[in-house]
Amino acid sequence: MSKPVVAIVGRPNVGKSSLFNALYGERISIVHDTPGVTRDRIYANTVWREREFVMIDTGGIEPESDDVILQGMRMQAEIAIETADVILFMVDLKTGMTAADEEIALMLRKADRPIVVAVNKCDSVGAPPPEIYEFYNLGLGDVVPISASHRLGIGEMLDKLFENFPSDEDEGDSDGSIRVALIGRPNAGKSSLTNIMCGQARSIVSDVAGTTRDSIDSEVVNKFGRFTIVDTAGMRKKGRIEDVIEKYSMVRALAAVEHADVCVILIDASMGVTEQDTKVAGLAHDSGKACILAVNKWDIVDKETGTLEAMTKIVKDRFSFMDYAPVLFISAKTGQRVDKLFVMINNVYEQANRRLSTGVFNDMLNEAVAMVPPPQDKGRHMKIYYGTQVSICPPTFVLFVNDKELSHFSYERYLENQVRKNFGFEGTPIRFLLRNKNRTDS
Repeated sequence: MSKPVVAIVGRPNVGKSSLFNALYGERISIVHDTPGVTRDRIYANTVWREREFVMIDTGGIEPESDDVILQGMRMQAEIAIETADVILFMVDLKTGMTAADEEIALMLRKADRPIVVAVNKCDSVGAPPPEIYEFYNLGLGDVVPISASHRLGIGEMLDKLFENFPSDEDEGDSDGSIRVALIGRPNAGKSSLTNIMCGQARSIVSDVAGTTRDSIDSEVVNKFGRFTIVDTAGMRKKGRIEDVIEKYSMVRALAAVEHADVCVILIDASMGVTEQDTKVAGLAHDSGKACILAVNKWDIVDKETGTLEAMTKIVKDRFSFMDYAPVLFISAKTGQRVDKLFVMINNVYEQANRRLSTGVFNDMLNEAVAMVPPPQDKGRHMKIYYGTQVSICPPTFVLFVNDKELSHFSYERYLENQVRKNFGFEGTPIRFLLRNKNRTDS
């Protein structure tokens, strides 16, 4: 079930990023008094009334501007509007309704989406200030007074958004598309791979690192199935992210990982495995995503007997924390093994969605415990009563025990290895959750 998408739009400096941060609970958007600080769409998940939804924080819209950056920001906002289920249009009480607000309102009416108007900077508690009624002239229906900085009126605004969310029945993924995020360091070949997977020049390909600033979605239908390929901005070390736009590109790449079904981690074979490669992979691993390690540019590597085996060992050693991920040597330039990559994507996606019956899982669990008993501490043994799979993507198992404090990560790793030995789960992390079983439980 997909999540409703809310796009926060408005002219520059009305407080969109402040609201975004208030809703998300973290400083995910940079807040600054300079108009145009948020230049890219930024995504984050939040929850209201037990319903998860995705927020998109957009750059401010300047309807009439010759400035290249402002024009780009408008385009990004329009993309966000197109992908949204509900639009939150923010205006500023202190500046009043402007010609720009009216132009944006006209653009939003053409979008044919539910719209909630939030009048920001209503910083006083009590009856709304009479100035808010001016914004009814926008012709977008009722307005909600809020203060993003003081967290006032946020609940009422969220209720309005909630009323416009599509029903659960409308949210099913009808096309069965597998969402694949291509992630890695700059210039690892993500855009080239996107183009060859799509069969067209969807992304700009350049030897200049950092050409891709935004995550780009491309729909692909071929003999292997239906896919959404997401070409993300290269992830640099934080200390090297000097340009403001690159900071947002990084956040967008992280968001792409969060929304992906499968992550393909591209490694530049000509550069070898770097520390940044492992950090990028760690983001996908920590997010519980099915992963493939794709060693790109294999066509330009000088080879001799044992080169492939040696590189495979290096990759396995450096990515030992995710040894479940298959390794594939490809060339985005020549198309070498790209067909096999599609097959592998289907496989790891299927493995991440596997469910084991409670009976089958417990048969394996009992056998594993008999072979290697659980750990003990000061004479006390951990007892595992039974277990069950509670979710997929990643496959997650709950183990009911007498005292979870007696557990050790090495034993959980042993159980993970037994699960993989018996059932596969190639390409996906496996999670274990330990719960103390009540003595009164039957």
